[in-house]
Amino acid sequence: MARDYYGLLGVAKNATDQEIKRAYRKLARELHPDVNPDEAAQARFKEVSTAYEVLSDPEKRRVVDMGGDPLESGGGGAGFSGAGFGGLGDVFEAFFGGMSGGSGGTRKPRGRVQPGADSLLRTRLSLAECAVGVTKHLTVDTAILCDICHGAGTNGKSKAVRCETCGGAGEVQSVQRSFLGQVLTSRPCPTCRGAGETIPDPCHKCGGDGRVRARREIAAPIPAGVANGMRVRLAAQGEVGPGGGHAGDLYVEIVEQPHDVFVRDGDDLHCTIRVPMVDAALGTTVVVDTILDGPTELTIPPGTQPGEISVLRGHGMPRLRSGARGDLLAHLDIVVPTKLDAKSTELLRKYKGTRTTERAEVMSAQSEHNSGLFARLRASFSGR
Repeated sequence: MARDYYGLLGVAKNATDQEIKRAYRKLARELHPDVNPDEAAQARFKEVSTAYEVLSDPEKRRVVDMGGDPLESGGGGAGFSGAGFGGLGDVFEAFFGGMSGGSGGTRKPRGRVQPGADSLLRTRLSLAECAVGVTKHLTVDTAILCDICHGAGTNGKSKAVRCETCGGAGEVQSVQRSFLGQVLTSRPCPTCRGAGETIPDPCHKCGGDGRVRARREIAAPIPAGVANGMRVRLAAQGEVGPGGGHAGDLYVEIVEQPHDVFVRDGDDLHCTIRVPMVDAALGTTVVVDTILDGPTELTIPPGTQPGEISVLRGHGMPRLRSGARGDLLAHLDIVVPTKLDAKSTELLRKYKGTRTTERAEVMSAQSEHNSGLFARLRASFSGR
């Protein structure tokens, strides 16, 4: 009497190939000897494997559907030699979701052609170059496309061939026994390094890599407003990939050099101007040689106090990707003469005699913080 192969797997007679496969994988995970050592489970596992062997073969399934048993005349029991254990493929597929070699679940070889890596280059810029923008001519040492094989890696008209070690899969597999049972492991093929193919006759210049290292000159456009640590991206100017793959990007990092006069704070520039005591009292005009606008007059009003800040609006650094500009802040240092001749001393004594109400005064640090130098500094930075 013919065995009920459909019943052994628990599927209907009109079940699809995928439904049969899913049923077998589910039962194999429950009944495999490494998981379930019970003798009855082992016997059931053999029956399930036999049923899957028959129903996964179209010709054998046709015999079953006609009421026959395809294994009765063949003399072959299922055991561990049938399709249920064909190269251990289906068993490993049942446990690991199709990562073994026999069921179409292996990863594809990565191929010889790979994208290139990005490169980084640093360049020094003066404050003026950061302000106006500049085109820097840089020397770059990267991998470029081989001009002999143009990335193919082969010599002349020869071609790459499928790797004999891995059969083109790009990886080799091995079975190891552990306390959990048999475990399938995969690793990149040592011969082709995962590419799936080898080059018997490589290019004499690049050795089959499809690229060579070379030093070249490039023009890097640096926009106005860049600052220290910023990076400018030059697309496809980095390393050409193995096999002539698409080149990565080149990043040019800005190293801003210190300026003799100005200190940069974002888009603002700061400088210190020493003003003689008399000029601070009477008021004066100072010419400041700005970065972008050249010599510019700065008016210092009468009665200017030590530590005050005069602001030239819009005379700072340009904002990146914007037409706006920061400010130039001049910190005023009032210079008191340390050595006076007799005439200057007499003039100051006469001046002091006219200012009888002015006396030296001791003030608390809190008062100075609220209404003196610190308050003026906060007001200048906040734009008031």
